[in-house]
Amino acid sequence: MAWGGRQHIDNELGMTPATDYGMLEKRNGPSAHPADVMKQEGVKDQMAKIAWLGTGYMGVPMARNLLKAGYSLKVYNRTMEKAQPLEADGAALASSAREAAQGAEVIFIMLTQGSAVEAVLSGEDGLLAGLEPESIVVNMSTIAPEEARAFAERIEAAGGRYVDAPVSGSVAPAQNGQLVILAGASKEALVSVQPFFDVLGKKTIHFGEVGAGSSAKLSINLLLGVMAQGISEALLIGEQAGLQREQLMEMIGESAVSTPMLSAKKEMWLNEEFPAAFMVSLLAKDLGLLTAEAKREGMELPLAEAVERTYADAVRNGRGELDMAAVWLELKERSSGSEK
Repeated sequence: MAWGGRQHIDNELGMTPATDYGMLEKRNGPSAHPADVMKQEGVKDQMAKIAWLGTGYMGVPMARNLLKAGYSLKVYNRTMEKAQPLEADGAALASSAREAAQGAEVIFIMLTQGSAVEAVLSGEDGLLAGLEPESIVVNMSTIAPEEARAFAERIEAAGGRYVDAPVSGSVAPAQNGQLVILAGASKEALVSVQPFFDVLGKKTIHFGEVGAGSSAKLSINLLLGVMAQGISEALLIGEQAGLQREQLMEMIGESAVSTPMLSAKKEMWLNEEFPAAFMVSLLAKDLGLLTAEAKREGMELPLAEAVERTYADAVRNGRGELDMAAVWLELKERSSGSEK
């Protein structure tokens, strides 16, 4: 199958370096064209053949940014219909992970959990069956650190290299190339994939070897869950006292605990509507990974355990596909029940 891609960036795409290529702009100025910058910086080959596995909420906008930067992509998703929007953008569709990996120099994986990664790696049609020698597998899925290390061992045994690179940020930062890449890899492997990360994100933080990126992701998602539940509880107790929700949010926004999360989720809390940017079910999964990791390390994390229970309950109560801010609904229902 031929590789798909676009070899130039056109104003018709509605893209500008300032909005979609943050790191390139920082190094080269706001007028720098990404393709020119890559040539100036000696990037090996902007015609690098890339495979992208996983076209969900995050995968589609991230892969699309690589296409817009001029890279050739071959895309695979277990549900083929979810990959078709990228075909319209110039990607080639593969019928299996093996087909996607064949001939690819870099293979990105963006899936929801470790079991999904295992599924695309294994079997006669899996990624490992098509992996080329020295190809780099960049796993951007949120998984347990021990899963990342186990996947790395298998990739390396098959002759490839592995980069552990989950991201901080949801759909809007993914669309705008403003993610934060949380990397765990050798320095050599990271240097090889940094040009792609510069397209996908505004910053790459190298935490150490494989597994370190996944540990960082679980740490930041713990804080995400705690903050969302904390804001929700503050709103609920304030309203119970007769205060107005909008004024409570104004107060938080002007205080020492103001957070971009408040402005990002404000309309959801005001309107009590929670279209998903980061689903409750995904944060619940991440919090479960975090608390399991803490137990393995012999650590006691009372807030983590409390928040993990709340989000797990929200999933059980049918809120898994709502945005994580819908933890407010779970807490409100509990409060209403306690009043009866």
